[in-house]
Order: sequence, then C-alpha cells, then structure tokens
Amino acid sequence: MRFYKRALKAVLIDLSGTLHIDDTAVPGAQEALKKLRNASVTVKFVTNTTKESKRNLLERLHRLNFDVQENEIFTSLSAARSLIEQKNHRPLLLVEDSALEDFTGIDTSEPNAVVIGLAPEHFNYQTLNKAFRMILDGAPLIAIHKARYYKRKDGLALGPGPFVTGLEYATDRKASVVGKPEKTFFMQALSDLGCSPGEAVMIGDDARDDVGGAQNAGMLGILVRSGKYREGDENKISPPPHLTCDSFPDAVEHILQNLL
Repeated sequence: MRFYKRALKAVLIDLSGTLHIDDTAVPGAQEALKKLRNASVTVKFVTNTTKESKRNLLERLHRLNFDVQENEIFTSLSAARSLIEQKNHRPLLLVEDSALEDFTGIDTSEPNAVVIGLAPEHFNYQTLNKAFRMILDGAPLIAIHKARYYKRKDGLALGPGPFVTGLEYATDRKASVVGKPEKTFFMQALSDLGCSPGEAVMIGDDARDDVGGAQNAGMLGILVRSGKYREGDENKISPPPHLTCDSFPDAVEHILQNLL
C-alpha cells in the first residue's frame, strides 16, 4: 500500500556538517550517497558555504571520495552572483579570497553595494567600517547568508550572521538574504530539477536554515545530529522536522524505507 506516500523526485543535501566536516567525511556518507543514487530520485547539493569557490569545494569532495558533479552543486555564491548581475551592482565583496573566483568578471571598481559572506580574514574594524559607511550612503546590503555559526574541526565558529546583524543594527537597514533559509534559494535549486517542493526532501544539520527553510518552501526536512547540531535544535522550528536522526546514512535509510 504505497498510494499515500508523496511522489518523491528529488533529495537536496547540505554539504558541510552533513556529508563532511572540513576534510573529514561523515562515517558511511559515501556509501549512503551511492545507495541514494541507485534509487529513483535526483540528487542536488545545496550549500551556504561561502568560504571557498565551487571548484575548491568540488575538489574537496572528490578527495573525500564523494561522487559529485559540478552541475549538481547549487551554492549561495551562485545565487548571490545572479542577484548582482541582475541588479548591475558593483560589489564590495566581503568573502574569503578562496571564494572570489566565483565572482570572476564582476566589476568591483567604485563599489556601490556591500556583499557579505563568511570572511574571517576581512572581518576587521577597518573593512566593516568601510561597509558601514557605504550602507549609510545608500548602498544595498546583501547577505549571502546569515548563519549564526558553523562546525569546524576545532569546534563551533561564528558565521557571517553576527556581522550582517551588526551592520543592520548600526545602519538601521535590513539586508537582502540570498542563501538558505530563503524560499527563493530553495525554489531556484528545485527549478533546475523541474520538480515541485512537494516532491522533494532536504537533509541538513542546521535546523533553521536547512530544515526550517526547506519546510517553509513546502518540502520535507530531515535534521541530522552531525555538524553544528546541538541538543534541542529540533524544537527551535515549527513545524518540527519530518525526522531527526543521527547522520546522513540514517536519513538515506529512512528515505529508502519510507518515502519511496
């Protein structure tokens, strides 16, 4: 009796904290991904990572033996670039140097917009003050995403969210956010696959940005207790996750057993 189940067509998968943490794969994740690929669903990797370009990210995943193609990765950097091109902005890019290549060809002379991602090397008083003055003078503030923190090998680390919020507070302006949990980000990722939110499920380690964002867009969300997960995160969103489980392999098992 399978008629009550959704016709699942796509699985969106977060990367950092879900498949890997820095240069370490989540145990069993490569095998679980293979199993998922053998099922009748399309896989897409959606990430807010702004600390490296898509090419660097792909190389990292290949080093960890993940079978991933470049066209399967949709990043908040791609979404930010689209917005910049659409609006003809000349951005002050507050992103890590390793992410800059995703903005190759964009005019950054005499910047008229502030674009902020994760940029620990640039989050100093001088640069943030330059951004502050530009925003006061009318430049739009574009946040690639507003994550509060993320997981590194040495523990949790501040994300761009606190710095974006600081600029919002100081200038009394609101940032436009392009990455997860924005509905437009998820819809853009799904439109490439030609599938509706009701036919997709999202797996991630961030209750608000991955699961809450996906569920607000009409998808199912599965929260994994790897990466940045902290006890009780599943209670921070409403509705709660479709499922909270230990890791990506458990999420895949649930999909194969119950959603297909």
